[in-house]
Amino acid sequence: MQTVITTSLSGFPVRRGKVRDVYDLGDELLLVATDRISAYDVVLPTPIPGKGEMLTRISRFWFTFLEGLVPHHLIEVVDRVAPRGLEAHLDELRGRTMRCKKTEVVPIECVVRGYLAGSGWGDYRRTGAVCGVKLPAGLRQCDRLPEPIFTPATKAETGHDENISYQQACLAVGEDCMALLRQRSILLYSKAAEYARNKGIIIADTKFEWGLRNGEYLLIDEVLTPDSSRFWPADRYEPGRDQDSFDKQYVRNYLTTLVEAGKWDKTPPGPPLPPDIVANTAAKYREAVERLTS
Repeated sequence: MQTVITTSLSGFPVRRGKVRDVYDLGDELLLVATDRISAYDVVLPTPIPGKGEMLTRISRFWFTFLEGLVPHHLIEVVDRVAPRGLEAHLDELRGRTMRCKKTEVVPIECVVRGYLAGSGWGDYRRTGAVCGVKLPAGLRQCDRLPEPIFTPATKAETGHDENISYQQACLAVGEDCMALLRQRSILLYSKAAEYARNKGIIIADTKFEWGLRNGEYLLIDEVLTPDSSRFWPADRYEPGRDQDSFDKQYVRNYLTTLVEAGKWDKTPPGPPLPPDIVANTAAKYREAVERLTS
């Protein structure tokens, strides 16, 4: 398994995200999931071997599983044949690269929460609501919500996405657009969460991204991966505390110990990860992928 930290496909414009290298092929995009990992909005210097392939594998699974509910942008995952002009890069791209239809990206993160965790828990403790959605009093950390809620956020090219209210999202992109994407996002989350629970995984929350192409909204980017979602083992779920996880929360927890010890201040450059943190993180991702896609 080849570890890929960055890619360089000459002749094509590229935009590098925290994890993905996105190449513009004209009417298509090439999304390459590298083995980079970020936390606290900082890309860490230590890769997680195989991570990009695992993210791509699980995204492909969900695109197929959810097919028929909504249209999406995935054309194919690069496997045996490279896109034209990139044949020399096949080994580098294989298994970690999606050919996708190009869209006009809706600049809103469509977050759906089924449980009270992360920034939502912090909002609730301060205001009794999450992104303006009023919740019952007396909920505990990581409690299951009465029903999934839609809590949009702004999309940030750099830095941290900012939670906003549904009304603010409507002002940004239009009420008709947000009403449709809210309905679709909750539908997809509910369908996926039910499936995952039967596989022993709680999807506490996730974020979806959407793009407009020829007047149609397509589900884009990664879908329901450990990078875009909170995955918890159902057999160890216990509200009132932080949960064990299959996602990169394990890395965040390690970094938190460095912050608390005054060894890092959450600004670049990020600290290197010890071998045991790398190995355990890769194992957690792998278990989530195997459980969900088997």
